[in-house]
Amino acid sequence: MKDINLTLAAVGGLILIVGLLSRPIDRSWLSSPLLAFLLGVMLSPYGFALLDPAQWGDPLHLLEETARLTLGISLMGIALRLPARYPLQHWRPLAVLLVIGMPAMCLISSLFSAWTLGLPLVMALLVGASICPTDPVIASSIVTGGVAKDNLPAGFRHLLSAESGANDGLAYPLVLLPVLLMAHPPATAWLEWIVKTWLWEVLGSVLIGALIGWISGRALEWADRKGWLDQPSFLALSLALTILVLGVGKLLGTDSVLAVFAAGIAFDQEVGGQERGEADNVQEAVNLFFTLPVFVLFGLIAPWEKWQALGWGGVLLALLILLLRRLPVVLALRRWLPPVSSRGLSWMMGWFGPIGVSALFYATLASGRTGSDTPWAVVSLVVLASIIAHGVTAAPFAKRYGAKRDGARHSRE
Repeated sequence: MKDINLTLAAVGGLILIVGLLSRPIDRSWLSSPLLAFLLGVMLSPYGFALLDPAQWGDPLHLLEETARLTLGISLMGIALRLPARYPLQHWRPLAVLLVIGMPAMCLISSLFSAWTLGLPLVMALLVGASICPTDPVIASSIVTGGVAKDNLPAGFRHLLSAESGANDGLAYPLVLLPVLLMAHPPATAWLEWIVKTWLWEVLGSVLIGALIGWISGRALEWADRKGWLDQPSFLALSLALTILVLGVGKLLGTDSVLAVFAAGIAFDQEVGGQERGEADNVQEAVNLFFTLPVFVLFGLIAPWEKWQALGWGGVLLALLILLLRRLPVVLALRRWLPPVSSRGLSWMMGWFGPIGVSALFYATLASGRTGSDTPWAVVSLVVLASIIAHGVTAAPFAKRYGAKRDGARHSRE
């Protein structure tokens, strides 16, 4: 009972402080995820030893389920934050990033993992697949807030949000392929990957999520016309939809994370005006409550000994991933990405591909299914590097881009 109360007090206090100081934090080199991680480290056995998650059960399974819920909340927030028709009107740049960009990032990350740590090819592919998705949780902290809105164009923010929402779920089959290759003969693994993973777990999740989202949106409009909808139930609807889809998707054996994003997009097509704005606001508020606890938990169970065992190879891998996993790919594809085709925006888009909760989710899932600690040790180290690097640079880089843009505009005038 003491652990529960201490956890509630610590997380509640952190959220309160972040809420009261949201503007200064948004404009500083600190980020909310980094502060939450540091709080977790302070409370952990490596800090003041006030909390020990090992006594609560399997820490990795706890993190996996917490990350899944956090991703669901964040993906619904992204879907509601995007303009209603954005995925339909801008499907071409999204397709380029998902069909070409994401597999390329997976391959680059895998090659670096094999080279720096000497991992077997299949294990390196598993690590690369876990790292490749752009994290929607940290991306939300980069593209929202006053600094981002004042300095970064809407096209950049929308494309990064849409990519992080879609590729988070679409990384699932990339992660499952090496897992299946480790567990089955190649022919069996490839057959199961194509039939079960792609046709049911991926395509099925999109169809199921979109159907639930569409029905929920229609029901919302109908209840509003009937006058049956009061404010509290109205504000809670998007959160309820998130939890519903996560549960149904998991029960049916589909990619429940991708199903949530599909549900959010479909729901967004049916609601509008006040409904859409209210749902967006409550989802962003709830997002704050679920984003910080998962990083506190990450700090509590951070595998310091495993990171130390990786040695300088782990440090080199983290640096290579941050610098070369995404930037060269985006620069090579920028002519097919109209919202970020300019030189400055393409560099921004290439740098801001954070690795966070989605990678933690896939790393814990992969370690659980393979029985190996390697995915968790390697991926979690890269996540820590991303939290620091992207959190520290988000506000300064955005301000720098905004200043250059304003200076160029004034010189033309």
